[in-house]
Amino acid sequence: MANVNENVEASTSSKGSKLFAPLTIVFCLVVGFLVFNFILGNPSNFENNDPVNGHPLPGNMLGMVYKGGIVVAVLLSLFLMTFVFGIERFFVISKAAGKGNVDNFVVNVKALILQGKIEDAKLACDEQQGSVANVIKSALVKYTDVKKDGLDSETAADMIQKEIEEATSLEMPMLQQNMVILSTLVSIGTLVGLLGTVSGMIKAFSGLAAAGAPDQAALANGISEALINTATGIGISTVAIVFYNFFTTKIDKLTYGIDEAGFAISQAYRRLVK
Repeated sequence: MANVNENVEASTSSKGSKLFAPLTIVFCLVVGFLVFNFILGNPSNFENNDPVNGHPLPGNMLGMVYKGGIVVAVLLSLFLMTFVFGIERFFVISKAAGKGNVDNFVVNVKALILQGKIEDAKLACDEQQGSVANVIKSALVKYTDVKKDGLDSETAADMIQKEIEEATSLEMPMLQQNMVILSTLVSIGTLVGLLGTVSGMIKAFSGLAAAGAPDQAALANGISEALINTATGIGISTVAIVFYNFFTTKIDKLTYGIDEAGFAISQAYRRLVK
């Protein structure tokens, strides 16, 4: 009965995590366009209270950003996505790291395993409550089973390694989830920013051509408004790549801890049967 409840909870959690990404993307797009229309495009930011034809008031950055065009709304949405997914990954990976320092935990568990204190190692895993601890405990349970069966070292080591791989395959999807979105934001932020800049420059030069006479002030305003998109896109990519590299390093650290502890368990069993 307990296993059924655990499976139901796991299934519900999995469905919720799958819905999080698309719902967050839609939410960020809606918020981005609302901010663009009602905050940046507020009539009070423009001459004659005219967001369409009026120029931004002198020194009014909100109005100037609005003049960057509809691409600005997309960039605002991408910027919000970067922070939302970054915060979400931070909490998930921090929870997966468990209590205390992962490196110290792995060192302590390895020491207990090498001393043959398997039950103490299991208790340490229960106290740590992280993904590394979950995988190590699964391996320790398998260690206890193969020890009871009296298997030879090679067969036991293979079974323990297989158990580690299976437990890791259950934990890793949670850690890797939504990382692809952050990696996509790294590229798409700059590309969308450049798209906005190119379209803004085309609009600025088209306006000059239609006017017939060159207007340096209008050209300068048009270029500055267009370049806002590039600056915003680069900012999004910078934040996204910092988040992505930070979380990738954290995940690699957890994976290394699993591999290191798994090797210690296999070595401990080999010494036991010799």
